[in-house]
Amino acid sequence: MSAQPDLDLSSDVLALTRALVDAPSVSGSETALADAVESALRALGGLEVERVGDAVLARTNLDRPTRVVLAGHLDTVPIADNVPSRLDVATGRLYGCGTSDMKSGDAVMLRLAAVFGVPGAQPAHDLTFVFYDNEEVESVKNGLGRVARERRGWLYGDLAILLEPTDGEIEAGCQGTLRAVLSTTGRRAHSARSWLGENAIHGLSGALAALAAYRPREVEIDGCTYREGLNAVGISGGVAGNVIPDESALTVNFRYAPDRDEDAAEAHVREVFADATASGATLTVVDNAGGALPGLAEPAAAAFVAAAGRPARAKLGWTDVARFAAFGIPAINYGPGDPQLAHTREEHVLVDRLQPAVDALTAYLSRSSS
Repeated sequence: MSAQPDLDLSSDVLALTRALVDAPSVSGSETALADAVESALRALGGLEVERVGDAVLARTNLDRPTRVVLAGHLDTVPIADNVPSRLDVATGRLYGCGTSDMKSGDAVMLRLAAVFGVPGAQPAHDLTFVFYDNEEVESVKNGLGRVARERRGWLYGDLAILLEPTDGEIEAGCQGTLRAVLSTTGRRAHSARSWLGENAIHGLSGALAALAAYRPREVEIDGCTYREGLNAVGISGGVAGNVIPDESALTVNFRYAPDRDEDAAEAHVREVFADATASGATLTVVDNAGGALPGLAEPAAAAFVAAAGRPARAKLGWTDVARFAAFGIPAINYGPGDPQLAHTREEHVLVDRLQPAVDALTAYLSRSSS
């Protein structure tokens, strides 16, 4: 077991980011880091703290009329020879696994906790901090999902801010994502006598034609433009170089705007491939996670956009804001990391993105949204 790291919440956000990155926490091995976060939050003295597995929950109870939830995952993808962290002073970049996705966001949350989670602090809103595990793996293990099932009341608020990497921009809501498999069967035969068989791969031609002809929507919601996409992401089939195959499968991924729910997304995909299924292909939905509406018309969300001083854009991808949206809570993504660097060997965060994120959130949480 890894030794528990020491987190000094009085440190600046860069030092905290480095301390978090230097504490390996690949999905499934977050315990030592969660222990450190829990200890540091309890030591502040102004927060109610609870542990749910390797998720750490903390909140103020000041009877404010509004509550803001800040959430971030502690886990990372597998390390790629990029721990411990490395600071390149010349370029102003901090390298290391999780720097962008999303330990820099966690460090921002910890700095906010250090400001607003001490006795006598006077935030304009009550605050809830959620540090959770297993975001980078299958959703059944997701720590935020576990909190939603076991401590749902901890996730309620007037606004949720997920500190996922957005390069310092506000990204509202998120897309939904659906995966489906179109499978076909045929009859094996020797390829020298192909007329005696039925080629299952050829049976996918209708589905591939539908994909080639597909024209995705662009949908504007609350001033944010969500671009949909339906694409093949995998194909399988074939037995040997001299055999007509009797099985084949095509996997497709539909990224859909949050004005569709899961049922509408599935209905759309089935409509797109109606001719293919009528010709014998079988369509099976294997995964479907709904998106989140931006909710920017809600007062708390609008106030944060105004405080940030620039417009929100659509989140092109799925994030855990969808879990908050399922409870009717407006949720946005806002963090210092660059999403294009997430999960890469050269993952890094620009140092000059860190303190501005702390400052923007501190200013917002210090003023009333009324």
